[in-house]
Order: sequence, then C-alpha cells, then structure tokens
Amino acid sequence: MNNHKKLWFAVDVVVNAAATEAIEFALNELGALGTEIDSFLKPSDKPMRVSGFFETLPVAAEVRKAVHDALRIYGFEPASAASIDTRTVEQTDWLAEWKKYWRPTVIGDFIIAPPWESVDADGRIVIRIEPNMAFGTGTHETTQLCVEVIGSELARGESFLDVGTGTGILAIAAAKLGDRRISACDIDEDSVRIAVDNASANGADAIQFFVGEIDQETDIYDFVCANLTIDVILPMLDLLLSKAKRILLLSGILAIQSDLITDALSERGISDHTIGTAGEWISVTVRKN
Repeated sequence: MNNHKKLWFAVDVVVNAAATEAIEFALNELGALGTEIDSFLKPSDKPMRVSGFFETLPVAAEVRKAVHDALRIYGFEPASAASIDTRTVEQTDWLAEWKKYWRPTVIGDFIIAPPWESVDADGRIVIRIEPNMAFGTGTHETTQLCVEVIGSELARGESFLDVGTGTGILAIAAAKLGDRRISACDIDEDSVRIAVDNASANGADAIQFFVGEIDQETDIYDFVCANLTIDVILPMLDLLLSKAKRILLLSGILAIQSDLITDALSERGISDHTIGTAGEWISVTVRKN
C-alpha cells in the first residue's frame, strides 16, 4: 500500500501587507492552483507571506518577472517584495484548513458564508460559497465594495452584466435581489466552471455565464460591473461605458490609482461618479444620464 502523499511546490513571497493582492495576481498569472496569505492574527502593518501552490515549480526568472510586473501594475516598488523562496509541501486537506479560519462576512444586506456555517441571517440575504483552490470568497475589500453598491443601486428588474466574474459572487448577489437578465463572463475557464457551481448552489441557475471577453457585439445592460484591475479597465473603459445603460461599477482599483480612473472619466466628459473606499481599495460608480 502506498502511503506517500502527493508533493506540491510552493512559491512564497514576503511582501508589504498592502501589496498582497498584487502578489496573488502574479502567482495566478504563473498558473498557481491556489494562493494563501498568512494574515491570520497578524497586524495589517506587518509584512505577510503570500504563497502560490503549483504542480510543477515555475522557473525562477519567470517568477521574479511576474512579481515585479504585478507590483508595477498595482503601483508598488519592486522592493515591496522582501523575499521570494520556494519549497515543497505535502498534500493537505485544503477544505479542513479553510474551515479553521473562514467565517461569514456581512456586506450590507448580504452575508457571504461557507456551506457548513450556520448563520443568523437577521433579514439579510445569504450567499453560500464553497471554498476551493480558486480565489474569490467575498472577503476581499473590492468584492465587498461591489456587493454594497449592487445592494443599494441595482433597481428592480434591471439587467446586469458582471465582467470578470471570478467565482460569481457579484452575479449571484444581483440574482438574489430578484428576477432579472444576468450575464457574467471571465477569461479563465476554471473560474467560470466554479462560478456556475456556486450559482447553482444558490438557486441562481438563470445566470448566463460564458468564457471570454465582452466586445462590440455584447448586449447593453442597465447595470455593468467590472471588478478587474486598473491596467485592464483603462484600455476597455470606452467599451464598458458603451455597454452600461444606467450604471457602470468599477473596482479592483487601488486608492493610489484613483486619479488614473477619474482623469480617464473626465477626459470623456463624465463627472457624475461616486468613489467608495475600503482599506487600500476603491470602487467607482458611474451614473449615466
């Protein structure tokens, strides 16, 4: 009988706490099966270790380039990453590890919770998300900013488009607010597969998910949400604006990048927008006449 556990490879990056999202982005770009931040019980002003898990160890030079490129995109200096190391790890029970630390997250009128957790909804709408090796459990500030705006701004019966849906939380939140036409897309096939499963678990099977990007042929929706990154949003800003009939909600933008998006909107004659802030991140709600 073979009792040997499967070995995985981990890339560990120690970085300033504010830059952890940039490192997660870099590790996902390298093809990580999942990421982990050792933030539990750590002060937010202390360095944190971001780990990416791989079946095959990436080339060291490619790791350094991906980390430095991501830090630059997110507005950080390369020195923000104090160290980059690798190690081997034995197969573990990922779900058991998640259960140790993940608790329900209250976001406005919603509660994001794992399936095993008993919650006192107290009139709030519960969204159940199954943890896995993909990111997107509702705990990140950008997700919370978007969920809050969706809860307060999405009107009854309005159509909704989620660009870069990830695990589908934002589209599911829109579906939970009542019957409407909802579409959601992502360029990552695994993310869409997970989003479909999450939607089904929440009784939101009517959401139309697809793998890919929006283009000129994409339908117009009353409310369009794009929780991406500034380097992705800016080149497609005109397209996003053209697909939003009433509201365009943007997030995945660092607070230090706020001028980049507000200047881009001003260049297009758009001044009616609201900025929300959570930690190091912002959302921008554009209201169209």
